[in-house]
Amino acid sequence: METNSTTMPGIDLGPAARQVQELIGAIDDGQLDGPTPCPDYAVRELLGHLLGLTVAFRDAARKKSGPTTGTPPASAPPALPADWRTALPPLLDELVAAWRSPAALEGMTRAGGVDLPGEVAGMVARNELVVHGWDLARATGQEFRADEASLRASEAMLEPGDDDRSGPDAIFGPPVPVPADAPLADRVIALSGRRPGWRPGD
Repeated sequence: METNSTTMPGIDLGPAARQVQELIGAIDDGQLDGPTPCPDYAVRELLGHLLGLTVAFRDAARKKSGPTTGTPPASAPPALPADWRTALPPLLDELVAAWRSPAALEGMTRAGGVDLPGEVAGMVARNELVVHGWDLARATGQEFRADEASLRASEAMLEPGDDDRSGPDAIFGPPVPVPADAPLADRVIALSGRRPGWRPGD
């Protein structure tokens, strides 16, 4: 059987997802109400957001239409289900598997009620894991160990363009200045509008 040599490979979200899995495994209940670099989210809301986006982008890869992909992000902080410790890791595995399929990158899909090309949705999903992985690590006093490939992909995606980051609907804030020789992870996080030096209590 002939194969189509023009088929694009899937996107590997594995390293970024494993980082998140490692982080959530070390969180204790006493940290759930602590602050995060996301001003409107405590740790529990950040975990709820991660769970919701994991399901949404898993279903976006599968081209599944319905509430999980068609519902815009809620204005209220996301709730964290009681079974999050057992629910989130396998969902992350499903997310990774879904985006490793070349078919996930073909055509259009939907996430958060927004239609976008499959390839772009995959890039957004990886970036969400990277940036919110950093948020979670910093909020819970853990080391952030994102892989270079994922960081490079986020850096390219977050480079300022023509988008306006000053409005209330902006996904990311204006980039934060950092030295040109700052570590790659710091440059990526600064491009997302976060201060790389953020600590709980800031």
